[in-house]
Amino acid sequence: MTPSAHIDSFARDHLPPRAQWPELIFELPELAYPARQNCAVELLDRMVADGHGERIALRTPEAACTYRQLLCRANRIARVLREDLALVPGNRVLLRGPNNPMMAACWLAVIKAGCVAVATMPLLRARELAQIVGKAEIGAALCDVRLIDELEAARGLSPFLRQVLLFNDGGAGSLEERLEGKADDFVNVDTAADDAALIAFTSGTTGEPKGTIHFHRDVMAMCDCFARAILKPDADDIFCGTPPLAFTFGLGGMLCFPLRFGASTVLVEKLLPESLLATIQNSRASICFTAPTFWRLMAPLAKDYDLSSLKQCVSAGEALPDATRQSWKQATGIEIIDGIGATEMMHIFISHTPEKVRRGATGYAIPGYRARVVGADGRPLPPGVVGRLAIQGPTGCRYLADPRQKDYVVDGWNLTGDAYRMDEDGYFFYQARTDDMIISAGYNIAGPEVEDALLAHPAVAECAVIGVPDPERGQRVKAVVVLRPDCTASAALIKELQDFVKKRIAPYKYPRTIEFATALPRTETGKLQRFRLRAIENP
Repeated sequence: MTPSAHIDSFARDHLPPRAQWPELIFELPELAYPARQNCAVELLDRMVADGHGERIALRTPEAACTYRQLLCRANRIARVLREDLALVPGNRVLLRGPNNPMMAACWLAVIKAGCVAVATMPLLRARELAQIVGKAEIGAALCDVRLIDELEAARGLSPFLRQVLLFNDGGAGSLEERLEGKADDFVNVDTAADDAALIAFTSGTTGEPKGTIHFHRDVMAMCDCFARAILKPDADDIFCGTPPLAFTFGLGGMLCFPLRFGASTVLVEKLLPESLLATIQNSRASICFTAPTFWRLMAPLAKDYDLSSLKQCVSAGEALPDATRQSWKQATGIEIIDGIGATEMMHIFISHTPEKVRRGATGYAIPGYRARVVGADGRPLPPGVVGRLAIQGPTGCRYLADPRQKDYVVDGWNLTGDAYRMDEDGYFFYQARTDDMIISAGYNIAGPEVEDALLAHPAVAECAVIGVPDPERGQRVKAVVVLRPDCTASAALIKELQDFVKKRIAPYKYPRTIEFATALPRTETGKLQRFRLRAIENP
């Protein structure tokens, strides 16, 4: 590794053993990064130097901020970190806030100061925050004033967190007060390209979250692979969407991608389907990122909004049901760009351009990445055979001091935990999470396939399919269904849904049990937490 700029060597010290790293490949010329690189400098300082200073970088429904203004704000925050908090390169800084300009400026400032950003979801509670603080040994935090209660409670559970500054406050002792009088310039820390820039914690769809260490070059690689090859944005594009900046899907789509290409992003703290559509209409957004649930809920509402500015729609976070893709296309004429990524991999590695969509497929390995389907022995499987998805590219899994590293990286390949099949042309078709495969009476049944069939029924708003213990079949297919507001649960509807599924997919896959619910358990990023439904059945 390149000599580090970090005085605090915690991140490098807690990388997995080198033998457990995935093989990294840098085949694209744009991935030939220099040995010294600070990703915030590339995304912000360089853009100002290249003539983008007076262009809009950040937008909100109420205001706008230019690249130069954002640079000045980030520089002043970086001065507070170094001069007031006495932080040194390599120190971890917890960031806590919704998607707003101060949260974005704080992230950039932490990176410019050579520290390691640990952004956290706004809805996390004290126990979860204390877990993150303890695992990453975080000594300082920048927190939106409206989210301080849980963080203060977490401080009582951890010996590490000693300094907390509030922003969007303006009161005595706040970050804003400390910014007064600070100079607008800052000497950026000359980090190595393979110094840690952030520790991203997984969103907990399978249980206890894991910390993943990403380097400065990883941040640039997610911009120069997915965004450059699939989205092809230019400086006139306006990004918007729902994923939080604390989620690597949101960090890319809501901040890094637009900055990399001199574009702008609309940051809105809390969005519902109606308000996201209004945001697209009012800001004239051209690129939108959100999860499949939002695309499904927005489709019937789209006719009431002017979406003529919208060019590209990106879906990730969980599998995109074909029924959702088709309903959005029928409503707007726009083909959703599907993608699968992982916190461990930084961002999306399988996707497609709108003109290369293949019905039912997530897509193909994007430029810069390799993908294959492997069996239990790690060997590649032929086209059409379901197995485990394996990925290599310029990014890869490096867990923070976690024994689960050896399960994710095998023989140099990242095993994402997804079951896929690949066709002869290299398109990948999602089947399930490997732990969501249901084995019933000897048949392998992918829960998402059953969900997709159910979602095509007009009464179904959302659904989740899991396997539950069954003394005769081993497992039984169970569906938990959220109905649309104008529909009523009944035994007759259960039979109607079962018969509907039998007509769309192989009859043995139909849900033998259907339960109605008012909501499904999801992470803050919108991912379905099937493990919570399984826990009810297996207490």
